[in-house]
Amino acid sequence: MKIGKRILQGIGIIVGICVLYFLIVAFAPGFEVPEKHLKKAKEQVGESDPKPPLSRKEVRFPVRGTSVDAWLYLPEELSAPVPCIVMGHGFGGTKDMLEPYASRFQKAGFAVLVFDYRHFGESDGEPRQLIWIPYQLEDWSTAINYARGLKGIDPGKIALWGTSMSGGHVMVTASKDNRIACVVAQCPGLDGRASGEMFLKRVGIGYILRMMVHGQRDMFRSWLGLSPHKIPIAGKPGSIAFLTTSDAHDFFGKVVPETFINEVCARIILRGDKYRPVEYARDVRCPVLLQICDHDSITPKSAAEETEKKLGKYAEVKHYPIGHFDIYVGDDFERSVRDQLDFFKKHL
Repeated sequence: MKIGKRILQGIGIIVGICVLYFLIVAFAPGFEVPEKHLKKAKEQVGESDPKPPLSRKEVRFPVRGTSVDAWLYLPEELSAPVPCIVMGHGFGGTKDMLEPYASRFQKAGFAVLVFDYRHFGESDGEPRQLIWIPYQLEDWSTAINYARGLKGIDPGKIALWGTSMSGGHVMVTASKDNRIACVVAQCPGLDGRASGEMFLKRVGIGYILRMMVHGQRDMFRSWLGLSPHKIPIAGKPGSIAFLTTSDAHDFFGKVVPETFINEVCARIILRGDKYRPVEYARDVRCPVLLQICDHDSITPKSAAEETEKKLGKYAEVKHYPIGHFDIYVGDDFERSVRDQLDFFKKHL
């Protein structure tokens, strides 16, 4: 009896400590991280026309009752159904940063559908700035089905284009949809575990634990129906933010548009390392262009090389001697887009 009583007392103490920790993390002041406002962009991703093309139109489609905003680009001459490239942005981005790519593809004769994930950009969804991987994958599958049903689109020639985090999304999506014609994955995020290990080596365990508490605070508050806890996407090295490498801070400070919101709900910290698109690669049955940045500080090169092995005959690989963010601007952007166009012309 005494042993059983002590066990119950011990369990009660542990539960009490957990509840106290839960309440402190969820409610205690001092956790707020101010949004880091970025300077007005001096550069832009690629090169785009100052005015949107006349053949671009805004469209919307629902995902579980929430409206997703997208841009549809159609070739100027549309005499027969054409292939369509479905595009989604990476971590915390919005569709306006992808217009330089979409414009190039449109001029080459392809239709393009570029969408904002729910909770971002012009799409609906609360809380704002929520990155939740199952939701984003659902947005991808719904966007593809929407594109297949559009007049003027060849439903048998749907291609996917993703970059960074969405480079992983397109791999997962293609593994589950054997009707996808081909995939471009640019500097793709393919292994959250490998990225986490890279991050740990750079910043140390102390910083990781601090970030985990921010993620727990946001998750706990979501369970209680409270306002989300957000942290910046990009920050200077050593600050509390998701991306704190010097190249990330410089890129976001120079390139992102004024509409960019530099914060996201912190709960994704608790899930990012568990997302491993590399494990889905073996089920992909269409050509995949892997564009690997050899000096990538965000998405490990090793994960892309492992994905290449799992894809086998379906992998087409291009290496670039650059960092993660270099591929979005200047000559590196031009090289990557040329390779993408060659790939799409070959397979679509």
